[in-house]
Amino acid sequence: MQLHHIYVHILLYATKQRIEDTVMEIVEDVVIVGAGIAGLATAVALKRVGVGALILERSETLRSTGSALTLFPNAWLALDALGVSHKLTPLYTPTIRGSVTRVATGAVQEIFFSGNGSKAHQGPRAVHRKALLEALAQELPQDSIRFSSKFTAIEKQELGDSSICVLHLEDGTTIKSKVLIGCDGVNSVVAKWLGLSAPIHSGRAAVRGLAIFPQGHGMKQEVEQFVDVGKRAGFVPLNHKEIYWFLTYCPEGENMARDPELIQKQVIEKYAKNFPSQYLDVVRHADLSTLTWAPLMLRTPWNLIFGNPSKGNITVAGDAMHPMTPDLGQGGCSALEDAIVLGRHIGNSFIKNRQVLVEEDVARAIDGYVKERRWRVAGLITGSYLSGWVQQAGSQWWMKFLRDVIFYGFLFSKVFNAASYDCGTLPSVSASGDLQYSSNKSD
Repeated sequence: MQLHHIYVHILLYATKQRIEDTVMEIVEDVVIVGAGIAGLATAVALKRVGVGALILERSETLRSTGSALTLFPNAWLALDALGVSHKLTPLYTPTIRGSVTRVATGAVQEIFFSGNGSKAHQGPRAVHRKALLEALAQELPQDSIRFSSKFTAIEKQELGDSSICVLHLEDGTTIKSKVLIGCDGVNSVVAKWLGLSAPIHSGRAAVRGLAIFPQGHGMKQEVEQFVDVGKRAGFVPLNHKEIYWFLTYCPEGENMARDPELIQKQVIEKYAKNFPSQYLDVVRHADLSTLTWAPLMLRTPWNLIFGNPSKGNITVAGDAMHPMTPDLGQGGCSALEDAIVLGRHIGNSFIKNRQVLVEEDVARAIDGYVKERRWRVAGLITGSYLSGWVQQAGSQWWMKFLRDVIFYGFLFSKVFNAASYDCGTLPSVSASGDLQYSSNKSD
């Protein structure tokens, strides 16, 4: 019996130790929720200015949902500031021109892309999303991303005259940080905690995927778009074997099947059945593992203008701050802009306070970030929505005039100028190794 009691005590002690080992408390300067484009880019920007950050990611690995995206000159300027553009530019060719085909009439309108950046960035480039994420992640220390991290609650704890952010994870871990940045996507928990309204449905949905041509597709490096009433589709080559394609449409109450084979079948036989054979051939070559369907969501611009995208040392970036429709191709681009602006404001505060994050000053820095981004992203949300609406609208004579003459003939080049925006630089290191302040924006 005595041996039995000893065994029970040993077992209870071992169990208690396992529980204590599991329940941990971690203290960090900055915690970023989400290892998507915004989260990784923000972490790289902060690292460039000397601030370490822990990224919490729900998935077990880096997520690459969406397969590919188009990066316009503003994104490449941001990637220049992050020091990673050189990894991607040799792999992807800029797109300088394209065309828009009216499906009903067969009329074709040429479009040209130009930018105010360097010649290397004078046109958009379609890139693999995974390649972008990996290029960013490679810039971070290996222990920067904590995968399979799901948090259950956010709170602020007062410590005398200061306060800290506290995250409670599902596994019992508690993480305390001076700064919390939500980069957790369209359905952001951090944005909800801040009081931002939930994104609304745009009334449209999108199918996206990659087409694979093992022997080569033989197409020019141009973007081809096809527009019909309530539908818009297109494709652009990634390289000589892969093509990124999409379809946006008005579902009118019905959701597309989630099975990739059924998605492909519905696109070919229903939604794009009257589209040119060139587009249908691209869809037939789809890699089914890359096909995705999703409703197109957006945050109302006035929610950003009059709402609070920050509270003290807590804020949001990327889709968590400004989900928008893809019609200007600015979702990922604006997320990269966010990273630079946020990194610059926090970096300047960090430098000013002798490389210490001082709560009151960091709160002012985050407020400066929100003020700089608020109107920019509200404009992008509005421009994206209106661009999609005018391109997919009806066939009345006045809509044709608005679309073909006003939008494509006059406004399209103006709209593209928004994609040539320069978000500025990060604080730099001088020859002596000292960090130097960065101005709000580069000239």
